[in-house]
Amino acid sequence: MDVISFGTDGWRATLDTFTDRRVRIVGQAVADYLASEGHTDPVIVGYDARETSEGFAESLADVLAGNGFDVLLPERDCPTPLVAYAVVDRGLSGALMVTASHNPPEYNGVKFIPADGAPALPAVTDAIAARVAEPDLLPETEHGAVETVDVVTPHAERARELVDADLAGVTVVHDAMHGSGRGVVDELLRSAGAEVVSIRNDRDPEFGGTPPEPSVENLDPLVDAVEAHDADLGVANDGDADRVAFVTPGRGKLDENLFFAAAYDYLLESDVGPAVRTVSTTFLIDRIAEAHGQEAVETAVGFKWVADAMAEYDALMGGEESGGFSIRDHVREKDGVLMGLLGAAVTAAEPIDARVDRLIDEHGDIVADKISVDCPDSEKERVIDDLEATLPETVAGRAIADVVTLDGFKLLLEDGSWLLVRPSGTEPKMRVYAEAGSRGRVDELLAAGRDLVAPLT
Repeated sequence: MDVISFGTDGWRATLDTFTDRRVRIVGQAVADYLASEGHTDPVIVGYDARETSEGFAESLADVLAGNGFDVLLPERDCPTPLVAYAVVDRGLSGALMVTASHNPPEYNGVKFIPADGAPALPAVTDAIAARVAEPDLLPETEHGAVETVDVVTPHAERARELVDADLAGVTVVHDAMHGSGRGVVDELLRSAGAEVVSIRNDRDPEFGGTPPEPSVENLDPLVDAVEAHDADLGVANDGDADRVAFVTPGRGKLDENLFFAAAYDYLLESDVGPAVRTVSTTFLIDRIAEAHGQEAVETAVGFKWVADAMAEYDALMGGEESGGFSIRDHVREKDGVLMGLLGAAVTAAEPIDARVDRLIDEHGDIVADKISVDCPDSEKERVIDDLEATLPETVAGRAIADVVTLDGFKLLLEDGSWLLVRPSGTEPKMRVYAEAGSRGRVDELLAAGRDLVAPLT
């Protein structure tokens, strides 16, 4: 049981560790936690397109039903945000989602989604982790029922309510990367009037030999398809479609920071409200907010903290530079399905490239990037402590104007650029982020960050 640990987004591991027995143990822990909190409503168990996911979901359903809970299973593998929406829409006790998101096929994972549909905060995951135990099922006569339900249609209807755009005349290429967004994101776009070309749209548990991670190095097929079809936009999703990436005709893979800026600017044309962003996300959001008389709220890295702040500040939009976003009046979980529709709506109103160019003209150019430095999990806390004791007065030739300690150390420099060093929540690495007004300056900052961190690891 020591190998079961709930990190940034649930428990994720390779299949030699992520076994059916341990999955059932997690199911028992969740059942005991829900019972301790007085929950009696049904629980939904979703699963992604991986070869083993449906079987693990059925095992979780068996344990939950064996503890007296009625259980809902989706009709097919599905995106995580659809399961989160079902929790709120149906008034459920919560959900379990079997997914390893963007990880390679030799991984799987499971995450718990509470009754509010937002990511579970540490107090919840700690309470679940404290209850891991072998399943202890009730007599069969006291078992709950297991029912199959449609989670695609209700989410699509809500998405169309939230983003009420006419996409007639807009051509979009959707890249499902063989994951659970296939037949969901593309059909949602078609329902709004877009002409949609679908690629990598078959279920392939091996993901075509490429991890379902919509990063620059994995999106050449989408870039090529946007050009070949003279499309207005390309949309890609990771394996469970909670994250999104975009390709535009003028920029190729669009920096997620720039999508956030464009989408928030678009939403502010018809609404008001703050933006919530992580400490690793661009200050361009702050400049746009200020220009509209709004504020930007900064959080630690992790969408759970974005979601928490979205509720506290009634935010219009929340997001992170890694491609997770949501908007007001929706479940506070990152939703790459809804964001695909929002990105197309932004494009229909004004090409994203043109909007981004205008925002840069108004608020200044931004270039952002990140690197990783290997660091054992056991050493991360020491490295942060050592870094605090060795922070320089200047970085890459500029004085440090301020230090933000929400998550690691974010060094704000006198020229408006910044450098962030923080421990990864998912890998044995330290992350180094930088933002500045030019590519060359960002490269200087990242090199300086590496030089700060590497001797300490």
